Amino acid sequence: MLRQAVLAFFLGLGFWSVGGVHDAGAQAPPKAYRIGWLSVGAPGTGGVQTEAFKQKLNALGHLEGQNIVFDIRYAEGKIDRLPGLAAELVALKPDVIFALTTNAALAARQATATIPIVFTFVTDPVGSGIVSSLAHPGGNITGVADFGIELAAKAIEMVRAIAPKSPRAAVLMSNNPTHPPQLKVMQDAAKSAGITLVPTTAGSLEDLEKAFASLAKEDAGALIVLGGAPYASQREKIAELAIKNKIPTIFLTRPYVDAGGLMSYGGNVRQLYALPAIYVDKILKGAKPGDLPIEQPTKFELVINLKTAKALDLTIPQSLLLRADEVIR
Repeated sequence: MLRQAVLAFFLGLGFWSVGGVHDAGAQAPPKAYRIGWLSVGAPGTGGVQTEAFKQKLNALGHLEGQNIVFDIRYAEGKIDRLPGLAAELVALKPDVIFALTTNAALAARQATATIPIVFTFVTDPVGSGIVSSLAHPGGNITGVADFGIELAAKAIEMVRAIAPKSPRAAVLMSNNPTHPPQLKVMQDAAKSAGITLVPTTAGSLEDLEKAFASLAKEDAGALIVLGGAPYASQREKIAELAIKNKIPTIFLTRPYVDAGGLMSYGGNVRQLYALPAIYVDKILKGAKPGDLPIEQPTKFELVINLKTAKALDLTIPQSLLLRADEVIR
């Protein structure tokens, strides 16, 4: 009777099971956090960026497949798809939404006022209406600004460096809300440099092909391509069209140069993805996004693709090569 009573006691405490004795010191597996990933690009276009973000999360103790799960949505360059994709992510109830570029951040912000949002590659967070101030974003959103407007003037310097005698330069832009203020900054810088800018709008692949065909008649010394949607998913095609039409291209972000563009000057891409990972970690540990000030990159890089220069039969000045942070050969 005593033996039966003792056995019943331990069974009641859960020390015994059909499989034998449980380890009283065993801990429950760690909570798996869900991160919603909203990108204006297409699958496979964010190799270095995605790697930088995940590596930083790993260093902070968040391992994909163990205590982190990603729900990823790509708009494939179609801005009008972002609101629907943002709504899909919100329905999955992630712990944080990671939004890449201004359009994605706007869509995420409109989709939820409660789920924390961390963004990157946003050109003008205040001017775009995403946050109320850089120091105190407020609400459920914070992230990293990319200095895209301020850096736009640098593109004019690069035009003058590779086409010193050309009086004209073209600008490829779309209906992206960040493009008009960037164009204004470039127009001011171009006027001082004695360069006439020729803005060209293209919102689709078909428009891109028509735009490059018309640019060949403009006698422009270079083409400045403004980034973000819808061009993020068409980087290789833009590079291909530029080489085909013998037009040197200048960008404000490196991924276009990795895809075959000629050169870029902008914030260090790895830093632009590592910084938001730090904010995701802080939010998962209890921080409120609205209390986290907007971060900005501290590293900037000039990248030149000599393979593309050769395809364009273009000689890059030695002075510019010496200034480059990286030369792709």
